[in-house]
Amino acid sequence: MSNLIKITDQAQKEIQRLLSERGNPKLGLRLGIRGGGCSGLSYNLDFTEMCDGDTVMLMSGFSVFLDRKSVIYLAGVTLDHESGLSGKGFVFENPQATNTCGCGESFSL
Repeated sequence: MSNLIKITDQAQKEIQRLLSERGNPKLGLRLGIRGGGCSGLSYNLDFTEMCDGDTVMLMSGFSVFLDRKSVIYLAGVTLDHESGLSGKGFVFENPQATNTCGCGESFSL
């Protein structure tokens, strides 16, 4: 499952930094989707513990948790992190998306 999604080096460094601030070794990165946003679906990124039924991806230094519903929508996604004065934070690039909104936080298939 390690090739289900790609997380860039920049994003991995930021995720590791944020997880270390929380100080709970059971926490990992939860990626998901939910209904909403101007294009119909929006991305969800959180730091949680693993839940029953999750697909788990092991990264260098942390785990990524995907719920069953989100796996099909996130297959092939690249998660990046942009910093700096005009940086947006975490950015999703989804090759399955047929439409995205101007802010890049929602999409449709």
